[in-house]
Amino acid sequence: MDEYRFRDRDRKSIPVDHSEDQIQFVLNAEEKILQWISARAPVPEILSEICTALDCQIGNIVSRISLPGDSGTSSSEIARNAALFGLHAFFSAGIFAESSEELGSLEIYCCAPRNASSDDIHSIERAACLAAIAIERDVQEGKTRSSRVPREEPMGEARRKPSAQIN
Repeated sequence: MDEYRFRDRDRKSIPVDHSEDQIQFVLNAEEKILQWISARAPVPEILSEICTALDCQIGNIVSRISLPGDSGTSSSEIARNAALFGLHAFFSAGIFAESSEELGSLEIYCCAPRNASSDDIHSIERAACLAAIAIERDVQEGKTRSSRVPREEPMGEARRKPSAQIN
C-alpha cells in the first residue's frame, strides 16, 4: 500500500539502534494522537500534535500540514518565507485518503540542507498516515452532520412557564 507515493519499496532499510526512550516517545505520541482522533478532538489540534511529535522525533526540523482551501499562505509562499529565515526544504509529501483523494500536504523544513534518512521517511509516512486518518474522519463526519436536519429545540413560552400547581 504505497499511497503516499514517496517510498521506494525495493530499498532496504539500514537498522539503526534506537534507544528505549526514543521508541517509547514515538509510541506515546502515536497513542495520544489516536486517542485525540477517537475523541473527535479538533483537527487543527491533532495536526499540530502530529507535527510536534514529528519535529521532536526527527530533530532540527519544522513541519506543517496544510489542507486544501486553507485560508493561510500558499505552500510556495511559505517556502519563500522559510528561506528568509534560513530554513531549507527537507521533505514534502501529499496526504491521501484510501480513495487516492488528496486531503492535504506535509511540508518539512530544516536548519541545514540534508536528505531524509530511511528512518526519517518511515516517521514521515506514519505522520502522514495519522494525518490522513484525522482529516478523513473529519471530512466524513462533516458530510454526516450536513446531511442531517438540525433538530429545533423548543424555546417557546411552554418552557419558561412554571409547572401548573394542583389545588
